[in-house]
Amino acid sequence: MNENRIQTFTEEIGELKLRGARADRERWLLAIGTVALIAGVAMAIVGGFQASGTTEMGDQIAFLATGTLIGLALVIAGTALFVRYSLARFMRFWLVRLVHEHRSETDRVVDALKNIESKLDGR
Repeated sequence: MNENRIQTFTEEIGELKLRGARADRERWLLAIGTVALIAGVAMAIVGGFQASGTTEMGDQIAFLATGTLIGLALVIAGTALFVRYSLARFMRFWLVRLVHEHRSETDRVVDALKNIESKLDGR
């Protein structure tokens, strides 16, 4: 019975003709977010070391502006991309799991009602 429900569910989804999420784009944006996060942290660390390695105030400001501030911007953007697409993946999994659990619970309720009906008809 469960296989029939799964096949029916798959056919119903196919009939909706919805544009699904593009897994390739999401995977790439998740990877870009991860790379931006790592690169931003690396740039911030390198910018801090470069700024502390010189005694001239102009060079320190330049190193902090290019390394640390751009690195911080990359960290923020990378974190936003990573969190957004990680949550999207988790929510999609959770929704499919929820639908599956509800359908299997419905099957159990229907079977229980049929069992009760057959016992009442047997009297």
